[in-house]
Amino acid sequence: MTGLLSRFPVRVAIGLVAPALLIVWWQWQTSAHIVTFAPPAMVGTALLELIRSGDLLRDTLATLKRAFTGLAIGVPLGVAVGVAMGIWKPIDRLVGPFLHALRQVPMIGWLPLMGLWFGMGTTTELAVVGMSSFFPSMLNSHAGVAQVEKRYIEVGSIFRFSVAQRIRHILLPGAMPLVLTGITQALAFAWIATIGTELLTGANAGLGVAMQLAQVQQRLDIMLVIICVTAALGFTINQLFRQLRQSLLRWQPSV
Repeated sequence: MTGLLSRFPVRVAIGLVAPALLIVWWQWQTSAHIVTFAPPAMVGTALLELIRSGDLLRDTLATLKRAFTGLAIGVPLGVAVGVAMGIWKPIDRLVGPFLHALRQVPMIGWLPLMGLWFGMGTTTELAVVGMSSFFPSMLNSHAGVAQVEKRYIEVGSIFRFSVAQRIRHILLPGAMPLVLTGITQALAFAWIATIGTELLTGANAGLGVAMQLAQVQQRLDIMLVIICVTAALGFTINQLFRQLRQSLLRWQPSV
């Protein structure tokens, strides 16, 4: 633990090198008028403006709510379907080809159809975000169950485990690394889909809405603020879940 803490400042310092170089390049580009960019100082002023007005907090909370509601719909369904496909081969043969075909369609490509069915509102947004998180959860859960060693399943048969006991005590623990990998991917896909749907559906609030409004108002400084906030939030969510994943899989020597 002490070694990890001693290495932490070094890792942070190394991680800050690229952003620092980017800011230097950014300032140089704006000073030389090579690329149309708002200077860093102007972007910082816009950030303070959005914080003081409360718009940034409102849009951030709206996007987080939309993303995590979609995740709460898509991830459990994806895990359940993936586990079922991994356990029962007839289900895999029945729905597997259909689901694999559907996942080839970009999630944003479903917006026109969803809009016709449900209108351009919350239902359509959550449906697209939920589908974005469903497929990676389903695929990884299926692969996780399929790779559980047969000897463990045979042990369950010797002890006469029921289907529920086999799932709880053998299949889910064995598949857990890939299940959590699928959820990690689902987080990223859901975050991207949330911003995309906000840009295209005209939601009431959200980071995508703020980005589109800044484009209409030709506020390049606000657009850059929203892009940076979106990137920082996505990175933070990913890092927090990685820590949770490591905690849940601490029994694995390789994690």
